[in-house]
Amino acid sequence: MTHWSPIVGAVGNDDTTVDGGADELVFRALADPSRRRLLDALHADDGLTLTQLGAVLPDLTRFGVMKHLRVLEEADLVLSEKVGRSKHHYLNPVPIQRIHSRWLSKYGERSGQALLDLATAVEAGPGPEREERR
Repeated sequence: MTHWSPIVGAVGNDDTTVDGGADELVFRALADPSRRRLLDALHADDGLTLTQLGAVLPDLTRFGVMKHLRVLEEADLVLSEKVGRSKHHYLNPVPIQRIHSRWLSKYGERSGQALLDLATAVEAGPGPEREERR
């Protein structure tokens, strides 16, 4: 059964996005270090213009920065708004949160529980079977 979520779109029974293409776009966008630097800049100071973002990547031309922004916009990681003659770019954290919920947290739960179990065992000290080995 599929239902619609205003945040993530079409969602299946296991809360995964039915259209895996959106996740693919996000992974592709995040794979490039220049695009990650642009996202970091927007995280630090949201609403930057192309000129301001160009200062983050001084080795690239204005068109190179525009190309990276287009990839980020296609992945829905950056939203843009025209303000007068300039265009301001804003970080959209929802796709990254969706990736975290779908992929990272699922695999982190098991290892996190293993670490908690280890900490509990260490804090409990040596058990009766450990005493016999000495």
